[in-house]
Amino acid sequence: MSEGRGEAGAQPLVVIDAERALHPAWREFIRFCRDLRHGDIERLSIQDGLPVLAETTRKKVKFTR
Repeated sequence: MSEGRGEAGAQPLVVIDAERALHPAWREFIRFCRDLRHGDIERLSIQDGLPVLAETTRKKVKFTR
C-alpha cells in the first residue's frame, strides 16, 4: 500500500491549535512582523530552521493615505 495515502477512511492530520504548533521563535518573529506593519527586513538569520536574528530592519512611513 502507499503509506496510508488515498485509502478509504484515512483522515488528514488536524492541528487543533496552530499557534501552539509553532516554535516560540517563529511566534515571536510573526509578532514582530505584525507589529512592524510596513518595513523591510534586510537580513534574517536562521539556525536549525528557526529565526534567531534580524540584523537590519527599517520602518517605512507613508505620508499619503
